[in-house]
Amino acid sequence: MSFTGLLPLADVTACCAPLGKEALSADSADKLARTLKAIADPSRLRLISIVAGQDEACVCDLTEPLGLGQPTVSHHLKILVDAGIFTREKRGTWAYYKIVPGALNAIGNLLITV
Repeated sequence: MSFTGLLPLADVTACCAPLGKEALSADSADKLARTLKAIADPSRLRLISIVAGQDEACVCDLTEPLGLGQPTVSHHLKILVDAGIFTREKRGTWAYYKIVPGALNAIGNLLITV
């Protein structure tokens, strides 16, 4: 195998595009990592897709589609609320969840900026 046509490199931009934007700041990287951790679970992704297709969803209506118990579903919902993806409203003994307006777009925008 001959490397004579490859070396020496006269123009490094021929193989590597210059960096066009700044690296993520430590704060931005932490925020993105927390958000990605919150959605990086199959059950949570399913919860997002179920709730996104409705105006709101009661935790009591989410256990059957997921095939999980209420405490497990509530745990996943809490993580999504803490990540700013869902809002939670308590009514009587049940909690109702909604997608935070713009939350899914914000996640997409975070990924685009990486």
